Amino acid sequence: MIEARDTGSPGTAPTGGRDRPPEKNAKPGSKGPSPKLLFGAAAALVLVVVAVVAVVLVTGGGEEKAPAVAKVVPTAYTPDYNGGGFAQIADRRTDQRAITEAEAFGGDAKTIQSGRYTFTQAGAQLTDCKSATWGDRLQQDLAAHGCTQIGRAAYVSADKKVVGQFIVINMKDKAGADQIMRSLEPGANAGWIVPLNPDGAPAFGAGFSAAYARNYGHYAVVTWVQEAGGGQGATLNELIDASLAVEKPADFLWARLGLADEAAQ
Repeated sequence: MIEARDTGSPGTAPTGGRDRPPEKNAKPGSKGPSPKLLFGAAAALVLVVVAVVAVVLVTGGGEEKAPAVAKVVPTAYTPDYNGGGFAQIADRRTDQRAITEAEAFGGDAKTIQSGRYTFTQAGAQLTDCKSATWGDRLQQDLAAHGCTQIGRAAYVSADKKVVGQFIVINMKDKAGADQIMRSLEPGANAGWIVPLNPDGAPAFGAGFSAAYARNYGHYAVVTWVQEAGGGQGATLNELIDASLAVEKPADFLWARLGLADEAAQ
């Protein structure tokens, strides 16, 4: 007896060569992956591996961290809460225009002089209040009393022996400016202002330093000075003299006072 054999679909000639044996445990009617799919999956896997390696190489295998903030405070701090003559701009409502870098740090503020000291501006920056400070309590006080801007300028003396920081803080009103000056008391442990350290200038911060603060209406102005390198060779009287020069950029606030006086007439 001759057994019947399925030779394929009707009208289709059988092909030569050996039949591929079915895979073990293969389900009836199931198909194995095509060579194109296998190649595509392998290529995708290679791309994923390459991407992961690239990320590890770029980030070092961990999260990218922001540079640490220099948490320094002055050795000596003297606030003056009796800055007179600025009642007309004791509230921001009479002086609403935001500070600009050109206004505060341009022109005559590039080179400043008082007594025997002449300073050249090494860099200046106008930012929000949080990024220019450290300390939760200080930052909370700044927010609570309506701080909108902090301007910082770094100065180097002509002989490069003294460095200084001019800082202006734009508060809602004089009461807020006074509160920030109290918060800056080193004994309050509330935080402080981050010194501006531009490239090419002697580093400012560590070592002996002295800061002086006073209110100019709704602004708090801080001058912070030290001997280059943080040494204690300069006396406090010498640092006071240097701070008078570093305070010169505050002249733009007198101009604002004049505008407010004119507007009130």
